[in-house]
Amino acid sequence: MEGRSAPFVVAIDGPAGSGKSTLARRLALALGVPYVNTGLMYRAVTFEALRRGVDLDDAEALARLAGDLTFDLDLDLDPPELRIEGSPPEPALTSSEVEAAVSRVARHPSLRGLMRDEQRRLGARGAVMEGRDIGSVVFPGALLRVVLEALPDRRASRRASEREGAGSSEISVAIAARDAQDERNVPPVEPDLQVDSTHLDADQVFQRVLAAVRERLGAMS
Repeated sequence: MEGRSAPFVVAIDGPAGSGKSTLARRLALALGVPYVNTGLMYRAVTFEALRRGVDLDDAEALARLAGDLTFDLDLDLDPPELRIEGSPPEPALTSSEVEAAVSRVARHPSLRGLMRDEQRRLGARGAVMEGRDIGSVVFPGALLRVVLEALPDRRASRRASEREGAGSSEISVAIAARDAQDERNVPPVEPDLQVDSTHLDADQVFQRVLAAVRERLGAMS
């Protein structure tokens, strides 16, 4: 199947604030594979577009900009993680300005195609990959396709605690807008496992998903 991972990819999908990053990093560490936050790749393109004054509606210009960026894995980290232009992702990638613009940038099919190819390269030797289209487009043959869900107020509360100075009401509005845009950008995925994290802590989510990965690996042996 096109996009089949080797040796395996675990795809973590879900809306903003559902707990994707926390889960994906812990899972990668437990499985001994890289952790790839694909959302940071789109954020890097968005940050550069804003910095350079590139029109966010100009798909061709955005694709050229993305093609000039270098994405790699730092294999000296445990787990290995994404590096952009050879450096850790900048804190500015999570700024409110980037947050407000990233879905607008990511909606362009030409840019998504370029990002898809880069993400397949990064995950070619196995990874836990976090992103909205990993299980549906990038690696549809992933070992396990997980979707995390959570109620909007819970997701907003989590984001507010992560980002000092941001109010939960402001974040709630941003999350609602991001959800609507992501639904237009990304085809839905039929998950192998769906977890509602609203009333679960990070350990409970991690243990549930890790058990599912181990079960899937056991069934393949």
